[in-house]
Amino acid sequence: MIKRLFDIVFSLILVVLLSPLLILFSFLIWKQDKEQPFYIAERVGKNEKLFKMMKFRSMVVNADKSGIDSTTSNDPRITSLGHFIRKYKIDELPNFFNIFLGQMSFVGPRPNVKRETDIYTNVEKLLLSVRPGITDLASIVFSDEGEILSNSQDPDLDYNQLIRPWKSRLGIFYVENNSLLVDIKLILITIIALISRRRALLAVSRLLAKLDASANLVSIALREQTIVPTPPPGAIDIVKTR
Repeated sequence: MIKRLFDIVFSLILVVLLSPLLILFSFLIWKQDKEQPFYIAERVGKNEKLFKMMKFRSMVVNADKSGIDSTTSNDPRITSLGHFIRKYKIDELPNFFNIFLGQMSFVGPRPNVKRETDIYTNVEKLLLSVRPGITDLASIVFSDEGEILSNSQDPDLDYNQLIRPWKSRLGIFYVENNSLLVDIKLILITIIALISRRRALLAVSRLLAKLDASANLVSIALREQTIVPTPPPGAIDIVKTR
């Protein structure tokens, strides 16, 4: 109840305060190709309920028709303005409307497409027991997801082998240890990440250690090791096809 009240109050305040930015980027995105400035797509929310997530469009029109869910940093579908708004998370500002409507929260596992949630293990289904969010542990640790998948021949498969296993583990840890205090800390760390990714990763690793996370999670949060193919939580085999 307290978290929902927090979401309602602050999403409303931010929509009002940031309305000039919302208007400005709506115009700039429309101006580049005279097309819809918003990207509205179906995502899986709490209790596997589908909802329409709103973002600023950072890709060419109908980019999602390619059938590829994962995005690389050099993805040709991203527009010139799209690179900028993705870098500074401006594309996610319209998510505040989803938060106000109760479909999302400020902090929670990032909402995924149904094609991906359909292959979740029973353990990963725990990610769908809470409202998805704009940011969380995994979003900060893997904010360089596009770089990891850069030049990949099969971004969706590489995502499922390299990124999904750890994003899911971090997400599950959040679900099991979330509180309003943890949420506030993650929001602050997300802001720090816009200025210094290294400091943000150190802050996440310290938070994980304080919450008694496993040594593996604390280590992966620092992102100092090469990521290798790993089975997703609840599975014993690495994903082979996607």
